[in-house]
Amino acid sequence: MATLRSVPNVEAPAGFAFADWLAALEAAGEATRLRILALLAEGELTVTELMTILGQSQPRVSRHLKLLVEAGLVDRHREGAWAFFRLAESAIARAIRDGIVTTLDPSDATLTADRFRLDAVRAERKSHAAAYFASHAADWNRIRALHISEARVEAAVAKLVADRRFDSVLDLGTGTGRMLEVIAKDTTRAVGLDVSPAMLGVARVNLDAAGLRHVQLRQGDAYALPADLSGFDLVILHQVLHYLDDPARAVREAARALRPGGRLLVVDFAPHHEEHLREAHAHRRLGFARTEVEAFLAEAGLKAVTCEVLKPASGEEAKLAVSLWLGADTRVEGDFPLKSNPAYPNQNREVA
Repeated sequence: MATLRSVPNVEAPAGFAFADWLAALEAAGEATRLRILALLAEGELTVTELMTILGQSQPRVSRHLKLLVEAGLVDRHREGAWAFFRLAESAIARAIRDGIVTTLDPSDATLTADRFRLDAVRAERKSHAAAYFASHAADWNRIRALHISEARVEAAVAKLVADRRFDSVLDLGTGTGRMLEVIAKDTTRAVGLDVSPAMLGVARVNLDAAGLRHVQLRQGDAYALPADLSGFDLVILHQVLHYLDDPARAVREAARALRPGGRLLVVDFAPHHEEHLREAHAHRRLGFARTEVEAFLAEAGLKAVTCEVLKPASGEEAKLAVSLWLGADTRVEGDFPLKSNPAYPNQNREVA
């Protein structure tokens, strides 16, 4: 069983009813459920993935999850045949997370074994996505024909960012490099990041043909950006989030790369029911609702400036609509001190 470090200063937040606290503590106070909470603190997981990590049957895992959901500690959302679970954002769930889950001893044998199996689950996800990218690198643009025309998306993107000059641009999950072709022509600093060397190879060919030799292409993980990738005027997440197990985490990391007053552009599918995209094209999420991405932006300390939904036009064969969100970093250069931003928990300094 996991052990707890001493937490002398953790107190019940004012206003929590005794019955609510009791229900939350009863839900969390069981070995498997505490392990589940610790795992979900690392990101959302499916029942199947939790079964693999915990070594328990589907009925047992589902029963534990049901109790956690009923206690308000875990949120569940269904997409087609899959159900995803993540830590809830309610005040009492945050109190349990901050007062109990985050104080678990990381060297505990049970938690260490769980994290080891979690890493294996993540590695399998990454392997599946990487194999997909590698096998489809040459015809990536053809696959994107599943949704509305790229020309419409690119025109909408150009319009959204036309109100200001972006001297530095970071494209996360750059793929073929097309967004950099559209936006980075007049920049002095442009970086494209992708996990797949095969995709980067395609992007290099495309950007070289476009004459954009100032663009830097790097292999890397959108979840863990290199320290030098910061201070960008514009960060782009174009058709990236639906591949990720924790899209909110990627949005937070993208926000960290912005300079004060910068913009984050998110382009992805609107909610749909094309279940075959999971297996055929490694899609983990079947699109995103407007409110969901706006919540991601708010959690990252950004203000949602606009959201636009591009639906298939009459006569188009495409089935999928595409949504565009623009988020703004509300910090201002010269703030004394900088306004607090959840994406920058340790940053409280002046900007020259």
